[in-house]
Amino acid sequence: MRLGFIGLGVMGRPMALNLMKRGHQLGVYSRRPESAEPLTAAGARAYATPAELAANAEVIFTVVTDSSDVEQVVLGENGVIHGGRAGSVVVDMETISPTVARDVALALAVKNIDMLDAPVSGGPMGAEQAALSIMVGGKDAVFNRVEPLFECLGKTIVHMGDHGAGQITKACNQLALLVTAQGTAEALALAKSCGVDPAKVREVMLGGVAASRVLELFGKRMVERNFAAGIETRLYHKDLHIVLGLAHELGLATPAAALAMQHINALMGRGEDGNDLSALIKVVEGMSGETKR
Repeated sequence: MRLGFIGLGVMGRPMALNLMKRGHQLGVYSRRPESAEPLTAAGARAYATPAELAANAEVIFTVVTDSSDVEQVVLGENGVIHGGRAGSVVVDMETISPTVARDVALALAVKNIDMLDAPVSGGPMGAEQAALSIMVGGKDAVFNRVEPLFECLGKTIVHMGDHGAGQITKACNQLALLVTAQGTAEALALAKSCGVDPAKVREVMLGGVAASRVLELFGKRMVERNFAAGIETRLYHKDLHIVLGLAHELGLATPAAALAMQHINALMGRGEDGNDLSALIKVVEGMSGETKR
């Protein structure tokens, strides 16, 4: 298929390359031209605007940062909506507000352009290995059309419902992930304060009911004091803001999420917005007077 891809960062770049590896023709757009170089070197064609890219694509993927970025590249000046053809599909794969996802879908529908919201979980490693979990909102027929492309990107692909359902599912995923990361940080900090090796505590926990991917991945970085970003903390801050906004709209209490947000806010205040989420353990240690980094 003739595809377009917008957003070639730590997640988008390997995802776009995986589509090319499966034989699809790819057009790309990036605000930073250097981000597109690995794709153009592999045979992709770079376009000057999202509109030009959309005019030459059957399906256009976006993996940008937040809701305002999606609105800009899809609906803004020189956006996808101004070049996309009737019958084409926009697939937004970043984590954004479900409300924005629905609004963008409605705007595109006026031009007979379909949309799926399809955020992912699995991080940069999952993107590179085409092993992402993909949660999709949108019409059945459009999902069925795009599903073979999702299979180039992930292993767990679930159609969750109508527009916005994919983004709601991602919000639930991030809520569980961030609260678990908070618990992991507290458990490992407690072990260290009691004079027990946190690495050994983590090893035991991985063999029991407390085992999780969060403990496996983020717990390892906490133990090793490796805070180099996989996905930057500022992006989790954005995701948790979406979670708390949804909960507020529904009148749903999410006290664990609120606590996690306080600690992520603390990380942001320390200038660690570009570090990995595993740096949460620094905040936990700091609350008890532990200052060793």
